[in-house]
Amino acid sequence: MLAAVLAAVTAAAAGCAGGSSASADPPALTKARAQQVLASFAAGANQAGPRLDRKKLPRIEANPQLKMDVASFKLRRAIGQRPDPVAFTRPAFYIPRLHGYPHWFAADAVTGTGDRAVRHALLFTQTKPGAPWLLAADPYPQDAALSRIALDSDGYATAVDPGAKGLAITPARLPAAHAALLTRGPGAPGASTLAEGPRTHRAYRALRQGESTLAKQGVTLSSRFSTTSYAIHALRTRGGGALVWYVLKQNEAYSASQRGRLAVSGDLVGLAPATAAKNRMDTIVLVQYLATVPPKGRATVTGMYRKAVVARGS
Repeated sequence: MLAAVLAAVTAAAAGCAGGSSASADPPALTKARAQQVLASFAAGANQAGPRLDRKKLPRIEANPQLKMDVASFKLRRAIGQRPDPVAFTRPAFYIPRLHGYPHWFAADAVTGTGDRAVRHALLFTQTKPGAPWLLAADPYPQDAALSRIALDSDGYATAVDPGAKGLAITPARLPAAHAALLTRGPGAPGASTLAEGPRTHRAYRALRQGESTLAKQGVTLSSRFSTTSYAIHALRTRGGGALVWYVLKQNEAYSASQRGRLAVSGDLVGLAPATAAKNRMDTIVLVQYLATVPPKGRATVTGMYRKAVVARGS
């Protein structure tokens, strides 16, 4: 009798550990349904893309992806460039077992071939039963980061709570640490939890170099990164780490005492009239990140999708 009681207690504890288990929570959706969601998204993207029809995007996307792709369509319309048709190859699905809504899952897939091949770390969300599955994020990883996600015996993943302990940094604290590093440099609080890389320390140095270059041209640039209210999503990796999706906001302010020094160019095209910037221009940029957080050590930022979404000149 005692043995049976102890076994029941042990099983209950195992089910609570980590926030989900095969016996406690069902998967967010089946693998077959996830394949349908990806195919449906591709079809919707290929309907919206040729005409750069921004009104069709809310049918297949949610923020922040929606806000960023609307801005991308504005840029493409201004420069007369249509996107390539969307065709995903080699998809792999990482579906967590979840309790309650919203539901979500990730997909690793590739578009394009050869030198134009792009790897995606797509994140789809569903707000409530019967609601559409929408693409919420799609940072581009440098490598096959999603292949390190741990799967159970049925092939499903484990969601990691943003406040989960046992990691080099909790997913909830990661965005603030990253924003501090990009704004204030390696000496900022929390910056030491991030590994050196092109999207962390090198990005900070490149931004400072850009400010110096602009100053020689008579333009002052100030840049500040901050956290956002967009949800943080994380999946358990093999070895007890986590793969984390999160979003930062970058506020940029350009100013020049002489007219003609500023111009709406580059990623800002389509967001404001070409002559909008006279002596000042303020922009808002959204940046999606994908990071691998180990149990010990430093988090490595492995993916990114950046897009300016607002530009105001005066």
